[in-house]
Amino acid sequence: MTMDNRLEVLVVGATGSIGRHVVEEALRAGHRVRALVRNGAGARLPGEADICVGDLTRPETLSDAVADITGVVFVHGTYGSNAAAEAVDYGGVRNVLEALRGRPVTVALMTAIGVTDRKGAHDWKRRAERLVRASGGPYTIVRPGWFDYNTPDQRHLAFLQGDTRQSGSPRDGVIARAQVAKVLVAALTSSAAHGKTLELVAVAGEAQVKLDDMFRNLDIDAEAGLDGAHDAKNMPLDREPGEVLSDLDRTRRSRRYP
Repeated sequence: MTMDNRLEVLVVGATGSIGRHVVEEALRAGHRVRALVRNGAGARLPGEADICVGDLTRPETLSDAVADITGVVFVHGTYGSNAAAEAVDYGGVRNVLEALRGRPVTVALMTAIGVTDRKGAHDWKRRAERLVRASGGPYTIVRPGWFDYNTPDQRHLAFLQGDTRQSGSPRDGVIARAQVAKVLVAALTSSAAHGKTLELVAVAGEAQVKLDDMFRNLDIDAEAGLDGAHDAKNMPLDREPGEVLSDLDRTRRSRRYP
């Protein structure tokens, strides 16, 4: 890691089961890490990480979290109702992007394999993806398979596109949490990863050390598009909620990218 590649990285969802791995991986990679938490007293994270207290659902609490950052990794999420997914999975991304006020940062966003299946709360994760693409800056969107269902010999990473695995079970693919973190952090500084969306699973074999060539082999998302390369066109904008369309428009208008 050179000084030119060193980022000030905000980790959103830092105390979660993936977030803790992201904090550790980003520190190992030489980045400065700011961990967004709701309760600083309860955060058990490496001492090198800067703890920043804020609430994703309250935009007014996020100004300190985004101050001077050059990268952000979103690994937050919720389970349950559509209302919770709207407020956290989607609203958290919207609120952080709005707090940035169009300032350029590199984004790595974790959603989920099967996110385009139009089932349950997945639509809100997909809308969060669309906001990131609309923001205009360098981004990578990672849709991991089922966490920690892999066997010890399943460490070889596979990058997929098109989101065609939608059984809603580990048959769609499995992945270790630490490997999800590795891919997200690597994507921040790999120009080959930017503008790309992938499903992430592991198969039998040893883990790869370098990921640039794997990122390079992916197809880039359509320029000015809202969906991932090869995604099903099953979420038409003219049927989207009005507030979502307003968020997209505001995100596009606020960006300060070339």
